[in-house]
Amino acid sequence: MSELQDTSPAAPGSPAGRTPAAAPDASGQPPVKPVIAAAAAKRANASVMGMIIALVVSIAAFLPIVLMNPAPKTDGYRPNINVSAVAQNAAGVAGFTPVAADTGDTFRANYARWESGAGSGVPAWEVGYLTPKDSFIGLVQTRQANPTWLLQQTKSAPVTGTRNAGGRDWELRDTGKGEKSMVLAERGTTVILSGSATLDEFSSLAAAVAKSLESNPPAGEPVATPGATDSPSASPSP
Repeated sequence: MSELQDTSPAAPGSPAGRTPAAAPDASGQPPVKPVIAAAAAKRANASVMGMIIALVVSIAAFLPIVLMNPAPKTDGYRPNINVSAVAQNAAGVAGFTPVAADTGDTFRANYARWESGAGSGVPAWEVGYLTPKDSFIGLVQTRQANPTWLLQQTKSAPVTGTRNAGGRDWELRDTGKGEKSMVLAERGTTVILSGSATLDEFSSLAAAVAKSLESNPPAGEPVATPGATDSPSASPSP
């Protein structure tokens, strides 16, 4: 008598009625599903909540400080530079009286200094001006100008003509990229104005510089320094 195979459906709950497990991988072992314990999951959630609470507390603590300090004004800091006083102090070292253009309230100086020329080899008087249209013009004056230094100061810009300002014909140099320079050789010194301002602003500042040059002694003449007095000559003994 042959044995017949039972093909009837397996009863629920029996091993044959269960859903087949996932197929084993190439190594013959079924894949392992990561399981996070309930306690570990709780600790992870607590850490995230703690970070969020700490961030909220920090923002709440610094927000009043930010609100009580208004943003700075757009004009920014305007240094009070007394160009005339700095020029007088530099006169003894320069060997000439540096120009101190009287521009009233139209141009604001943001620095004035004597540069020893350690890097360029040409000591010079330097002043930076902010124009009425918030552009910049830098002034440089020296008695030791040379062609190489002149090209460096004007960014190798070619000569494009002349421009009269303050009764002087200034040499105009233009890079074609917004930067321009006006150059004047006067009274033993060379003055260069360079920047991105308009030509009208250049002319206004150049006129004030020319007026200052007229009132200064030529380079090479004795320069009076602040506080200097003539010492009395010794009286011949009888």
